Amino acid sequence: MKHSSLLAAAAVAAAAALALAGCSGGSGGSSFQDSAPSDQSGTVSFWHFFSDREAKVIQSVVDDFEKKYPKIKVDVHSGQDDEKLQKAIATGSKVDVGLSYSTDIVGNFCSNGAFRSLNKVIERDKVDMSQFSDTVKSYTEFKGNRCAMPMLADVYGLYYNKKLLQAAGFTEPPKTLGELETMADKLTTFNPDGSIKTLGFNPTMGWYENSAAHYGPAAGAEWLKADGTSAISSSPGWKELIEWQKAYVDKIGWDKLNTFTSGLGQEFSADNAFQTGQVAMNMDGEYRTAFIDDQAKGLDYGTAPFPTADGHTDLYGGGYITGNIIGISKGSKNPELAWTLLKYLTTDTDAIVKLANGLKNVPTTKDALASPKLEVSQQFKTFLDISSNKNVMTTPASPLGAGYQNSFQDWWNKYQSQGGDIDAGLKSVDKQIDDALALATGP
Repeated sequence: MKHSSLLAAAAVAAAAALALAGCSGGSGGSSFQDSAPSDQSGTVSFWHFFSDREAKVIQSVVDDFEKKYPKIKVDVHSGQDDEKLQKAIATGSKVDVGLSYSTDIVGNFCSNGAFRSLNKVIERDKVDMSQFSDTVKSYTEFKGNRCAMPMLADVYGLYYNKKLLQAAGFTEPPKTLGELETMADKLTTFNPDGSIKTLGFNPTMGWYENSAAHYGPAAGAEWLKADGTSAISSSPGWKELIEWQKAYVDKIGWDKLNTFTSGLGQEFSADNAFQTGQVAMNMDGEYRTAFIDDQAKGLDYGTAPFPTADGHTDLYGGGYITGNIIGISKGSKNPELAWTLLKYLTTDTDAIVKLANGLKNVPTTKDALASPKLEVSQQFKTFLDISSNKNVMTTPASPLGAGYQNSFQDWWNKYQSQGGDIDAGLKSVDKQIDDALALATGP
């Protein structure tokens, strides 16, 4: 699983329109039955975004499902990103089960009906929702309507190059941003012309997994108020994080940092800057362990929770969690078959463990996390611990999808190089988000 970059505002608006179209276009879908059918047969379509090696992992679990339910055939459509999924749902009944890489669509899809409510069948079939943590449950529902189930999670933490840290005299990873900066300074080296050769930590916002969403838990920063309006300017954690990040960028030098960053390899290629040793410490998800195993086998590295802001050491051990979410299209002609597949992928312990082992993502049920079949390296265990920590946080569901995050991210990306009045800037972000919310929800 690879966390998608935040959607552009226009794309979010387009997705909302498509989802609304899907609500009406798929109105001919069948309904769930009052009692679970005892015998099922037919074909169910399953759309997901994985490709290549990861798609083979998904297919292997689908094969297991078909062995368990020999009368049900699964028509798999791999490599279907969120945009393709949304368009297919909007046109009617092409999709029965859809897997998205973004929890950000949940508020949108739950509120307009693109994904149908699962509340009835969850209660009908007595699905044990206590298997899921409160945080995971929160990103699969909106205002009491659970229109999706979690299918594995992404958890973010700190990766560090043990060899480079030891050479600089460090035996432990940093626990605060102040410690991170001090260590990174010592780990940074320069070419004869003064340009950066290796960087202890790259603070550039928008690079690889450096995003507001992933940094927020480091200071307990909040996104939205209870009424869904923006809390960004009133949540002090954001200002603390921005001031630290901006000061660090300025200390290194924006032009020097930008030149170095622009020359680094693509995030998911073998030339990933952490994997090549060009960056000593980096924010990343648990899935990076699989890429290192495949692309940089000799790398001696460790993982740890991401450092907290200096005044928030009580939050250490937590971090950001998100995940794949899976739902049933409003227009599905085979909702009971779709539910059988969805339930298998999200609640069957062996299926979840097989997916987690193959994709190197964090399981989302207590039984799967405790399974002896779960393959857990020392580096991967860090992310299991973060996922169950009381301080783990996620981004809240909103009718705006990722729009509210995008508004803030765009501002921060500009601020890091241009500067300006932080307070005024954050209030302008609030206004942009609140205006968009009012437009989306109406009077």
